[in-house]
Amino acid sequence: MAEPLLSAAGLVKRFGGLLATDNVTIDVRPGEIHALIGPNGAGKTTLVHQLTGNLKPDTGTIHFAGRDVTHLPVHARVRLGLARSFQITSVLREFTALENVALAVQAHAGHSFRFLADTRRDESLRGPARRGLEEVGLAARAATPAAALSHGEQRQLEIAMALAGDPKLLLLDEPMAGMGVEESQRMIGFLQGLKARAGMLLIEHDMDAVFQLADRITVLVYGRAIASGTPAEIRANAEVRQAYLGEGDA
Repeated sequence: MAEPLLSAAGLVKRFGGLLATDNVTIDVRPGEIHALIGPNGAGKTTLVHQLTGNLKPDTGTIHFAGRDVTHLPVHARVRLGLARSFQITSVLREFTALENVALAVQAHAGHSFRFLADTRRDESLRGPARRGLEEVGLAARAATPAAALSHGEQRQLEIAMALAGDPKLLLLDEPMAGMGVEESQRMIGFLQGLKARAGMLLIEHDMDAVFQLADRITVLVYGRAIASGTPAEIRANAEVRQAYLGEGDA
């Protein structure tokens, strides 16, 4: 079995009297989609903020790409290959799809203070940006303003921007949020195709999508990981059915 790409052990985070993450241990292996599920207020966002470096755990350790990153800031983890897409799309709506990805390529190349005009003429930025759009299935939409893309296409564009840094691991925060059935199915197929490119930690409320996509699932309830296993193991877990999937033992 491959060494975990991301490994968090014993993460505890308190906010006053609230125990937001209660001794959480989770890992993601290369080429794996590991889904993190749980009801609202379960601590999923707090956990992800610790993994990305936005929050420091009170206790516990985080290892990524063979290094202890527990105390590293966000930008240092990004340089090591950790990328995140957010629940709310963060594309620049007035710019074209190509310009959005070119800006991401520019930022990852360490030239974030160059002029926007560079992204409109610099082939060293536009070439990788075009390849990124091809990878996510948006090559035909390169000249389209992001505002004119469908919601699902905007999510694909955001992932293309995240891929501009050639990450080892993607943290995806509800990529199916706001999508209809058809768009969700397209996104599921798209994410399945990305597995060979990067490991993924997926936060998602769409249980149909989770059980189609995930190799493993961890269930968080009141800050505690109550179960972790394959989709079949999670479906069969009585505590999970009662606490989250809304089923009794009968």
